[in-house]
Amino acid sequence: MAFIWKRLRLTLEMIKFEHSVFALPFALTGVLLAWRDSGYHIPDLYGRIAWIIVAMVFARAAAMTFNRILDADIDARNRRTANRHLPAGLLSRQFAWVFTLASSFLFVVAAKQLGFLCFVLAPVALAVIFFYSYAKRFTMLSHLVLGFSLGIAPSAAWIAMRGSLDPRILALTAAVMFWTAGFDVIYACQDYEFDCQEGLCSIPRTFGIAKALLIARVLHVAMILCLVMLVLQFRLGLLSFAGVGAIVLLLFYEHGLVKPNDLSRVNAAFFTVNGYVSMLFFAFWAADILLHRRSI
Repeated sequence: MAFIWKRLRLTLEMIKFEHSVFALPFALTGVLLAWRDSGYHIPDLYGRIAWIIVAMVFARAAAMTFNRILDADIDARNRRTANRHLPAGLLSRQFAWVFTLASSFLFVVAAKQLGFLCFVLAPVALAVIFFYSYAKRFTMLSHLVLGFSLGIAPSAAWIAMRGSLDPRILALTAAVMFWTAGFDVIYACQDYEFDCQEGLCSIPRTFGIAKALLIARVLHVAMILCLVMLVLQFRLGLLSFAGVGAIVLLLFYEHGLVKPNDLSRVNAAFFTVNGYVSMLFFAFWAADILLHRRSI
């Protein structure tokens, strides 16, 4: 039993399970918007939400483990990542492959519970999130590929709730894509020298650290514009606008933490601030939608 718990702990550490907080609140916002748009009538609401969470958790687990497997040799050569679980020998590649396949299977099972369209699209979603692991080998746009991998979550949640896709929710997909790409560009600045040495593609390697940080700011401006468009399209209230304002302040703070000649606070910018961004976003928008329900 102790061996099993140790394996579980190491696996959760490997996939950074706590980082599920990044995308999950946006997916749940997609759930609430779909619920609101339906007139607050969704059959088996709580069951659907539970299966959406299960699907997201296992999709992310599969994608993260696949990425760790594919990058194990690269990680071993990078001083910053050499202590990750596969290069350090804490977990075997065989175990990681089994975990990837099991997580993928459970994701498909969860998708099947959410309707025929979700089941049909499940392999497409897996292909998208697995493709990210190859992207940095041939395109500097790998940051946007990662962003899109997370950004499909709210649109997928909408489909799970309504059985079809509404083009309006794509603004939230775009917002998550630009937000994720922006903070991933900041994070990638740490590996500028390593990427140059290994021939890996990234925006910092292509443009240099100073210009990369500027591009990250532009991506985050694009995120804010998408959120404003979403508020207007769904005719949300002042609390949603306040949530956008809170995100603007957090992003200002995030970019203030990182300088071209000082990347010592990248982890604070990446892990702490972005966790607050997603949680505050959900808190404001959920409050707006729920309070609007009480007033009608």
